[in-house]
Amino acid sequence: MRRLRPVLLLVACCLACRTPSQADRGPVAAREPAVAGRFYPASAAALRLAVESFLRDAVPRKAGRPVALVAPHAGYIFSGQIAADAWRQAQGDAIDLVVILGTNHTAPGFRGVAIDPGGGFRTPLGVAETDRGASEALIAADPDCRFDAGIHAMEHSVEVQVPFVQVLFPKAKILPAVVGSPDPDICDRIGRALGRVLRGRRALIVASSDLSHYPSASDASAVDRKVLAAAARLDPEALRAAIRDGMSRGVPGLTTCACGEAPILAAMSAARALGATRGSVVSYANSGDVSAGDPQRVVGYGAVVFAIGPPGADTTAPEPRVDAPVPGGFDAADRRALLALARETIRRYLETGTLPLSRGLSARACRPRGAFVTLTRDGALRGCIGRMAPDAPLDRVVGAMALQAAINDPRFPPVTLKELPGLRIEISALTPMRPVARAADIVVGRDGVLLSKDGRSAVFLPQVATEQGWGRDEMLDHLCLKAGLPAGSWKTGATFSVFQAEVFREGEGM
Repeated sequence: MRRLRPVLLLVACCLACRTPSQADRGPVAAREPAVAGRFYPASAAALRLAVESFLRDAVPRKAGRPVALVAPHAGYIFSGQIAADAWRQAQGDAIDLVVILGTNHTAPGFRGVAIDPGGGFRTPLGVAETDRGASEALIAADPDCRFDAGIHAMEHSVEVQVPFVQVLFPKAKILPAVVGSPDPDICDRIGRALGRVLRGRRALIVASSDLSHYPSASDASAVDRKVLAAAARLDPEALRAAIRDGMSRGVPGLTTCACGEAPILAAMSAARALGATRGSVVSYANSGDVSAGDPQRVVGYGAVVFAIGPPGADTTAPEPRVDAPVPGGFDAADRRALLALARETIRRYLETGTLPLSRGLSARACRPRGAFVTLTRDGALRGCIGRMAPDAPLDRVVGAMALQAAINDPRFPPVTLKELPGLRIEISALTPMRPVARAADIVVGRDGVLLSKDGRSAVFLPQVATEQGWGRDEMLDHLCLKAGLPAGSWKTGATFSVFQAEVFREGEGM
C-alpha cells in the first residue's frame, strides 16, 4: 500500500480539463472510465466494498418517495459518505432508469445539455447500460439537448455516481447528461422536458454537485448550510440568491458555492414537474471532516432529497458540530467508539483507499484535544504518531493519527492488511502542554515530556518511562538520544514541557 500524500486533496475537486471533440451522432461503445483509481478504487472488489461500506453507515431514509437527489462528486475518500447518504434515500425502490445530471468541468463556454451517445458507462463493476430511447426522447423534447461524447470523455461528475447505480440498482439503465450552464431558462427547460419524458417511469434523477470550494472548514460550514437550506426549498430563485449572497461576502479562498448549480437547478425543475412537494437536507460534511483532509482549505459536500410525501420533514441544513469543552473523562462507550474508529480508519484505507466519516460519538469524544495513536504487535512497537495541539476535535485527530501511524511512521514500513488483525491499538488523549522550570518538577508515570534544546526536540508519552522501567534521569537521557542529542545534555540549556494523558487500549476492560 502506497503512503498517503497531500496530493490526495487534488481529488476533492475537479482538476481535469479537455477541449470537447466533435459531437458524436450515432451509438458508440461504452465510455471507458476516466477517473477509476483516482476518484474511486480501480479494483472491482475494492470499489464494491467501498460503496457497500458507505451505504452501511449512511443516514437512514427519510419519509416520502424520492424523485431526485443531490449528491457530491469528489473523490470517494472525501465525499463518498455524503454521496451514500443521498443514494440511501432511494435504496429499496424499484428504479429502472437513473438520470445523472453532471457538472460541466471540462468544456468552457458550453451552454447546452450534452448526452453521452455511447452504449453505457464502464466502471470496474462492469457496464451500466444507457437508455437510448430515453436519451432520444429527451433530445426530441428539448432543443438544448444533443448527443456529445466529447463533453463526457474526461468529465468525472457523472462517472463517480455510476458505481452507486450498479450496486443499488444493478438492472437499471442510465441517462448521462452534462448540464453546461446555470442559465435559468436552460435549466428550467431541461427540467420540464425530463418531467415529460420520465412521467410514468420508475426513474430517479441525481444532480451531481459539490458545494463551496477552498475556504476554511468553519467558513465552508456557514456558507454551505445556507445553500443547502435554499436548495431544500425547491425554489430555484432562492438557491441562486443564496449562491449570490455567499459569493458576495468576500469569504477568504471561496471560489464557488456550488460547482453543480446547473444540475441542481435542472433537478429542481424536474422534481416539481414530477410532483415533488418538499426537499430535505440529509447530511453535510466537508473534506476537512475526513482524517486525510486539511481544515484550512476544504470542499463542501451535501446530500439533499426531493420527494413526494407528507409535509413536516426537515428542510434546513444540519447545524455544524459545536466543539465546545465538555467536562469529565471518557466512559467505556467513548473508549470503545474511539478505538473502533481508529481501527476502521486503517482497515477502510487499506481495503478500499477510502476513509470513514466519524459519526455518532459523544460530545466528550469530539472536544478538541491532542492525541497519540500507538500500534503494537506482540508487545513490540509497530507505529506511533500524534498531534500535541488541542486544536481539532479528538475523533478527527484519532482517525488522522491512526492512519499516519499505520502508513507514515518513518521508522517502520506501512502496515499491511494481512497484519492488521494482529495489531493492538492504543489511544493517548492528551491534556494541554505546560512548561516546567526544572527537570526535578517532572513526575515519572504521570507526566509526558517534551524536551527542546538547540533547535531539536523529542517527546515521550507518560506511559513510556513506566513501561521501560526508567527513572527520571534515565528517561531524560533517552529523550535526548531520541532528539539526536548526547545523553545527559538535558542537564544544561534544555527546556521542558509536560502533559498528562488518558490512555486506553484494545483488549482491556473498560
